[in-house]
Amino acid sequence: MNTMRPMPAGVSEEPARTRGFGLASRVLALLVGFVILAEIAIYVPSIANFRTNWLMTRLSAAYTAALVLEAAPKGMVPAELKRELLDSVGARMIVLQMGDARHLLAVSDMPPAIDETAALRNYSAWESVMAALQALVAPQGRIIDVKGPAPMGANFIEIAMDEAPLKAAMRDYSENIVLVSLFISAIVATCAALAINMMVLRPVRRLTSNVMAFAERPEDASRIIVPSRRTHEIGQAERALAVMESALARELREKKHLAALGLAVAKISHELRNMLASAQLLSDRLADLHDPLAKRLAPKLIGTLDRAIRFCQATLAYGRAAEEAPKLQRISLHKLAAEAIEGAVPGQSGIEAINDMPREMKITADREQMFRVLLNLCRNAVEALEGARDNPDGPPRLRLSARREAGKVLIDVADSGPGVPTAARARLFEPFQASARSGGSGLGLAIAADLVRAHSGQIRLLDDGDSSGLRGAVFEVSLPDPQ
Repeated sequence: MNTMRPMPAGVSEEPARTRGFGLASRVLALLVGFVILAEIAIYVPSIANFRTNWLMTRLSAAYTAALVLEAAPKGMVPAELKRELLDSVGARMIVLQMGDARHLLAVSDMPPAIDETAALRNYSAWESVMAALQALVAPQGRIIDVKGPAPMGANFIEIAMDEAPLKAAMRDYSENIVLVSLFISAIVATCAALAINMMVLRPVRRLTSNVMAFAERPEDASRIIVPSRRTHEIGQAERALAVMESALARELREKKHLAALGLAVAKISHELRNMLASAQLLSDRLADLHDPLAKRLAPKLIGTLDRAIRFCQATLAYGRAAEEAPKLQRISLHKLAAEAIEGAVPGQSGIEAINDMPREMKITADREQMFRVLLNLCRNAVEALEGARDNPDGPPRLRLSARREAGKVLIDVADSGPGVPTAARARLFEPFQASARSGGSGLGLAIAADLVRAHSGQIRLLDDGDSSGLRGAVFEVSLPDPQ
């Protein structure tokens, strides 16, 4: 027995009011119609059989009368007895066919014409049905001639009779059939409607009500349907709906969280841009100093501040629209990788950073966006190496390399760290999903993936390490190579 679990708050078992006939009314009307059709299919052959049996009963009475009339001496049967025999049979005439001779045994009020002939000996099922239906709709006062098997070696016995008694008997039989059919239809339709209501309509109404209630507030987890323990199709639909609603509610909560976070990031970026602009003004003054160290560091500081300001501006633009389209130009990968390593690897970290980018290799890409891609990948690698100091394979290493292959430029960023956890790989490039370290936002790889896709490229995590033997995390960036 299936047990219904309590429904979530805000979900009613009562369906919303609809105009016209509801599903229950339509099912009930359909059931009544089917039962009536079944009764009609039963009634048609049964009324034909009733007519045949009724006529056979009259022929049987005629058999008895024929025996009496044939047994009496010729001319010794009084006319009154013949009339009584004809009345008992309900006939106007009794004829016995013996060979080629026809014996008129009794006759009374001989009709002027015969309206219908019923040869019961040769009736097919279809002819019997058509004759019965014709008798029901035929006008009153018809005379029918009935022929059937005869006793005493005769060919057949024949009677002429009024059709009115037959029509009256068939009407009475039809009325009884109609009453019985209506009674059976009511019982069957009621039982079937109750069963369908319990087994189908109520669960469907529950599904419909839940969908409508969930649609009003899809972020409300309390409105997720609680599946029943049914094992049939509706139970499967409930479980599938619960999974879908749970996923949708979770997605909406994440989107709402992302929207709130995006607003906060936009506010922070706005203020940070103002602070960096002030710092940029101060760094410009450092370039005017005559100190050699200041002259050497000032350009790098100015470049870093410029890059930070542009990033804040891009973040504000990202909150309003998509990332800015790449401004393609020919850039040197070796120089770009050197800048990314310098910006990502701290001087006292002990990490060995290897720039294996070919010095002569150039690609067509947006310099600033590709710098952000390499910088994010390098920072991820540095954070992983700093979190795994006890590396049995030697000192922590970070390696950047590139190669051309099948019309593409393949850039590898590899490290000797512990690699990416299996649990994080499924949603590695989704915002706020892939971070496996404490305090990480999970944005670096998502931003890198967006920027690579903007260049019509792809980024993926390799499972077999890189060509130099590093077995940590190896990210491969694939870019078109128009040359």
